[in-house]
Amino acid sequence: MTSSTAPTPSATFQALRPRLFGIAYRMLGVRADAEDVLQDAWLRWRDADHGALQSAEAWLVTVVTRLAIDRLRALRAEREAYVGNWLPEPLVEADERTPESLAELASDVSVAFLHVLERLAPEERAAFLLRQVFDYDYDEIAGMLGKRGTAVRQMVHRAAERVRQERPRFEVPPEIHRDLLQKFMLAARSGERAAIRALLADDVLTIGDGGGKVPSVAGGLRGGERVTNLYWAHALRLGSRLQYRIATINGEPGLLRFIDGRLESANAVVTDGSRIVAIYAVRNPDKLENVRA
Repeated sequence: MTSSTAPTPSATFQALRPRLFGIAYRMLGVRADAEDVLQDAWLRWRDADHGALQSAEAWLVTVVTRLAIDRLRALRAEREAYVGNWLPEPLVEADERTPESLAELASDVSVAFLHVLERLAPEERAAFLLRQVFDYDYDEIAGMLGKRGTAVRQMVHRAAERVRQERPRFEVPPEIHRDLLQKFMLAARSGERAAIRALLADDVLTIGDGGGKVPSVAGGLRGGERVTNLYWAHALRLGSRLQYRIATINGEPGLLRFIDGRLESANAVVTDGSRIVAIYAVRNPDKLENVRA
């Protein structure tokens, strides 16, 4: 005869933590803000009447989602006043490396995806993520957001249309992505202008986030020639002081750039499989602290 013991509240929370972090980070785009939401959720969970709950996951996801919505609303004014382009804090080889956490981060968490989500209203963003990334059904989401099911369907539909319009999708195997980055890294480091240009799409877009603390081109740069000139000029000016390293950034192959051995930027790179179509360069030193650590 065997006996089973119900998991403790702490064990239940830790088991669900990767999913809760995945929701909070996709909502907020900043690790510290996501961790603050989880800490607040833990305090509420610790004091909850667990015996009265039908589903710990539903309860915790609801709390985390609502806390993230509230925090995102509070952050809106701050982000509107942000100097230059706002990009999410990059996750470079996430701290939580369990199979469960890797599975939660395998769904779309790319910098390009989160950049598009910034255009959505907080509740619309939550509904879209819960449906499209975490696969909750409409009735579950309606309960979490305190909305009618028809309203949730409309929010998800509008958000999906907007995301589709603003972000082309490319399904590129990681090994091809990395091979292209390897070629670009060598070209950008050597300053071979023709080699850099050959790897960039004609309408390539680069967006930099300096946060007003380091220089960054307002609005970004578009066009193969302009972006080529940018990387060519870096190589000419910095020479051997400039180094690149391939890393996993928000679940996809990307580049870390170093100047004099110090991390200068984390670059999320979007490719169609043959050329680079977009580069999102996070240069704000505050957003690179966790990467340096």
